[in-house]
Amino acid sequence: MAHSVSAKKRILTAERNRERNQAVKSRVKTMTKKVLVTVENKEIETAKAALSVAYKELDKAVSKGVLKANTASRKKARLAAKVNAL
Repeated sequence: MAHSVSAKKRILTAERNRERNQAVKSRVKTMTKKVLVTVENKEIETAKAALSVAYKELDKAVSKGVLKANTASRKKARLAAKVNAL
């Protein structure tokens, strides 16, 4: 257990950041799954709309520092390839 005041503050800050990062990652995964489900069901228009939302969530995650830019770019490219394959 931390003894100094600053260490106690860091524990609280780290926990708050962990929860926020977890929420952002969860939202990204949910939007990614929505795209994949629509691709699986061959719903072209819905897949394109879902892809747009997924792009937005991935970009938000990068801007908040939750994901690295290259990781988000790779995920977007793979999703786009699946949508374009329709």
